Amino acid sequence: MFPAGPPIYSLLRLPLLQLLLLVVQAVGRGLGRASPAGGPLEDVVIERYHIPRACPREVQMGDFVRYHYNGTFEDGKKFDSSYDRNTLVAIVVGVGRLITGMDRGLMGMCVNERRRLIVPPHLGYGSIGLAGLIPPDATLYFDVVLLDVWNKEDTVQVSILLRPPHCPRMIQDGDFVRYHYNGTLLDGTSFDTSYSRGGTYDTYVGSGWLIKGMDQGLLGMCPGERRKIIIPPFLAYGEKGYGEWKTRPPHTASLVFHVLLIDVHNPKDTVQLETLELPLGCVRRAVAGDFMRYHYNGSLMDGEGPFDSLPGPPALYCSYSRNHTYNTYIGQGYIIPGMDQGLQGACVGERRRITIPPHLAYGENGTGDKIPGSAVLIFNVHVIDFHNPADVVEIKTLSRPSETCNETTKLGDFVRYHYNCSLLDGTQLFTSHDYGAPQEATLGANKVIEGLDMGLQGMCVGERRQLIVPPHLAHGENGARGVPGSAVLQFEVELVSREDGLPTGYLFVWHEDPPANLFEDMDLNKDGEVPPEEFSTFIKAQVSEGKGRLMPGQDPEKTIGDMFQNQDRNQDGKITVEELKLKSDEDEERVHEEL
Repeated sequence: MFPAGPPIYSLLRLPLLQLLLLVVQAVGRGLGRASPAGGPLEDVVIERYHIPRACPREVQMGDFVRYHYNGTFEDGKKFDSSYDRNTLVAIVVGVGRLITGMDRGLMGMCVNERRRLIVPPHLGYGSIGLAGLIPPDATLYFDVVLLDVWNKEDTVQVSILLRPPHCPRMIQDGDFVRYHYNGTLLDGTSFDTSYSRGGTYDTYVGSGWLIKGMDQGLLGMCPGERRKIIIPPFLAYGEKGYGEWKTRPPHTASLVFHVLLIDVHNPKDTVQLETLELPLGCVRRAVAGDFMRYHYNGSLMDGEGPFDSLPGPPALYCSYSRNHTYNTYIGQGYIIPGMDQGLQGACVGERRRITIPPHLAYGENGTGDKIPGSAVLIFNVHVIDFHNPADVVEIKTLSRPSETCNETTKLGDFVRYHYNCSLLDGTQLFTSHDYGAPQEATLGANKVIEGLDMGLQGMCVGERRQLIVPPHLAHGENGARGVPGSAVLQFEVELVSREDGLPTGYLFVWHEDPPANLFEDMDLNKDGEVPPEEFSTFIKAQVSEGKGRLMPGQDPEKTIGDMFQNQDRNQDGKITVEELKLKSDEDEERVHEEL
């Protein structure tokens, strides 16, 4: 606008008026009203009474513009207004479709700029005027606000507002993206936003699902990046627009999108692994079927998180917030497929980043209120330990005594040893040095965990070993005080001493054959009865003379007391010759009774 015919009609409907305009322009340049200085106006007077701070482009000859205007005479009487019709003027400038004064007055104008134009008659409707609307020799006053400008040579304009320091990948044609956006016209008028719908806009790029300009503007974008994308109408919704105005863009409108990319993936993507920290001396890597304990933080691709998504049933916090590891079998379908794949090949103590596309995570539907549909998930994982149910105790000899070792520990032996116990990540649990004395145990007597019992067998006094004990040979799934469930334990043990143990069920054994007249030798005062004092004195004498030995590892007084109670069969506080029997004789009688 302003068309060369009556302002309330289209130029195409009144082609005769274009001829009239040519006539007016040919009449001469001296027919206008006086200028403020008293002479006639030679050109359009332009008053720029509002200039926006930013002006990325100015109107040039041949540009397509959209603007609003009010048209008045010198006395303020209105003769036309686009506001009254609630319709913007959309037209090309500088090609004769507007009166010359309007063509000139729009040149160099910025979007959202407001101008007052004073158009002399010879640049308006001249000495003829426009019957019934514009009198002859009328000076015209226009208040104009420019709302849009573009050219058929325009391309998509992309401004990067924020790019994250880490860019794992950029959008390519064929990728599936999730992004938030605010959509406005070039003048800032909002027409749509994803934020009001409470979810991202999810679509494929370069597959015809988006307007062409958005397809182009998204290419090369990183997750977490913010862009401003300006799209000319012919790469947006064109001449028809989209939907009804005030809810969707009008026709021939340039569009501005402020975009935040949440994530991007391709249906062909696989799990991406990035090793963040790899401990030295990794001798074993996790395989399918192993049971693993690990910590993790879960986030979305734009860095939002932790969302925690336990890889299995949905949860609300990361493993660290619960102060215990996530424990599971890997490679057996207990966790999402991407995590199943991403954990295999890891070492104990390793830290790795696992990026999982949605088709290997929670798919199009997501899960819970933390993981949206089609979301790429990123897990930062710290592997605490892993084992296999078929594992045995791993034994590594750290040092042996220099002297020849003729005897090693075996089942039934009483041993004394020092130890340090820790988790595989180095967390110290227990140490015998805190007690100032070695730990004592009889091997095979179920006094220590099974794996430690196994690891202590076959040792020489003075030998040092490292033992790796899987949980099924330690404290199992439930753990123990200070020991997490399903934890692999590492022991460093040093054997201090060993003593031969006694057969099961024995409290005392003879080194040689017992005395032929055992009761008589035991009955020190020869009164036919053996009270506790005589019994204790006799047994201690046999030990001191090397004729026999008590069960190691127990209080001798308690052991002797237990022996007396076993022989005092009627519990009258003394042993008679009829009551006294050797353990071997008792066992033989029991066999005969069973036969």
